[in-house]
Amino acid sequence: SLLRTIDPATAGEYAGITDEIYGASEWRLGEGEESEQGLAMLEEGIQALDLDGQPCTDYEQEDCRVLKLKFARPAPYFHTVMSLWVVYPAKEELIAEGGDNWWNSSKYHVGNGPYILSSLEPFVRGYFVPNPHYWGGQSAVDIEFSYITDTAIAYQAYLNDEFDIIALAAEDYETVMNNEVLSKQAMIYPGSCSFVVNFHHLKEPFTDPKVRAAFATAVDREAWVRDVLHGLGAPTLTWIPPGFPGYQENETRWGFDPEAARQLIAESSYGSIENLPPIVDTFGDTPRNRVRNEWLVAKWNDVFGINIELNPVEPTTYTAISKEQETAPQMFIMGWCADYPDPQNWLSVYWTTGSWFADRIAYTNPEMDAVLLEADTEVDSVERMALYKQAQDMLIDSVPGAFMWNDVNNFLVKPWVQGISTTPQDADWPGSIDPLLVDIDTSMMP
Repeated sequence: SLLRTIDPATAGEYAGITDEIYGASEWRLGEGEESEQGLAMLEEGIQALDLDGQPCTDYEQEDCRVLKLKFARPAPYFHTVMSLWVVYPAKEELIAEGGDNWWNSSKYHVGNGPYILSSLEPFVRGYFVPNPHYWGGQSAVDIEFSYITDTAIAYQAYLNDEFDIIALAAEDYETVMNNEVLSKQAMIYPGSCSFVVNFHHLKEPFTDPKVRAAFATAVDREAWVRDVLHGLGAPTLTWIPPGFPGYQENETRWGFDPEAARQLIAESSYGSIENLPPIVDTFGDTPRNRVRNEWLVAKWNDVFGINIELNPVEPTTYTAISKEQETAPQMFIMGWCADYPDPQNWLSVYWTTGSWFADRIAYTNPEMDAVLLEADTEVDSVERMALYKQAQDMLIDSVPGAFMWNDVNNFLVKPWVQGISTTPQDADWPGSIDPLLVDIDTSMMP
């Protein structure tokens, strides 16, 4: 699975997260002889060994139980990387048999997690059953996921008892909290995500850092959280959220200041609001996304006196176009949720020049890259944290976008769902980090 992730032919979206492995970046990014050399280096960088330290022969070798990695540089955070989906095992022969569409069929999914994917209707539903071979024990319940992009539809389905767990949307928060029954089913606790209005650095007027700073300074984040999120979030001027190493509590740069925002436009290469080219706000078209983006552009209009065009796009199309630099919109909202609790994940993975995420908006900051490289390889934890703070200062100064808000995990959970253990990184559903604990009390069901 590691080799497949790194393979340039696979072009894995998260492949860069394993570049610390000896030979990985050379094979993934190199051309010709350099790429071939990287592949040869990986024979030493990634090894499957038996308990005697000898290379494994095949799947049938029962004592083939050791994965040995060699690193090209120190990587004091890498043990947490190894817990991610990037390196989940997948059987090579099943991927080959399934071809380009292997991931859309449960037939080709064989892993080592607590659940087995029993059936899959792509973009409709997936059904999971407990894995009887899981090392940690067996789950008590089956799990069925449904793909629904409109939170209003999911909410109504929850009221009809078609779901046991859904995300609690901000638009439903007040209704839920004023309802005697539903308020007791609300599960709200700190999350691990940050959200930003991205500005594309190759599309005018956001090629100019003064314009980016102006638009960031013109956003009233307190009002956004109050009026749009209905309190389900926290305004932020920084990228790393509270509770994570590297959070900067007293950050004030680009805080809401309409007069300063207008002055920044005057200082920009455009000289005045009137000289700005047309600006378009693109978003995935759902009724609630319309409300959110209409609010955002209305506030910019209040500060600058300009009409920003709203460009609603079919949600799956929006996801696709926002992933590539060539098609990414001029302006659009994106979020990032922690993979693991280390500043390296927030800064190096996302904002380093050439990373898949920074590249979407053509963000590059070579000076910051150098600081991040030093931080990533520093084994002294105090020194590492100081370097990451320096890098985040540089990130905020360069205004890649308008940092907007941090999330909370907010769900509705039926009372018959028992045994949930929550963590800040429950981005999908509460209890997902340890599903073995979850159970259903059928006596409580209607």
